[in-house]
Amino acid sequence: MKSEGSRCRACSVISAFFLGGFVGAAVALLVAPKAGKETRQQIKGTAESVKAKGEDYYKQVKETVTSVLEHGKDLVAEKKQRIAKAVREGIEAYEKKE
Repeated sequence: MKSEGSRCRACSVISAFFLGGFVGAAVALLVAPKAGKETRQQIKGTAESVKAKGEDYYKQVKETVTSVLEHGKDLVAEKKQRIAKAVREGIEAYEKKE
């Protein structure tokens, strides 16, 4: 469980990093002394780059979430088996005492 919290914090840091980079790039493009056509092309290129990075980030987050869910399902199945075994043993012990 401790590693899941670390993953969430890491995701937040990475998100903040990309958001800060995007905002900084946008401000730099808007302030830079270039022709309109050049600026539009640069904005388009930056947007495509950010989109690609966002898609990669989305895939990583999806893989992490899927992994955590699978691990959780395995834990639930294991705990169900333990509980069922304990209940069976309890019933057997009760029946032996009678």
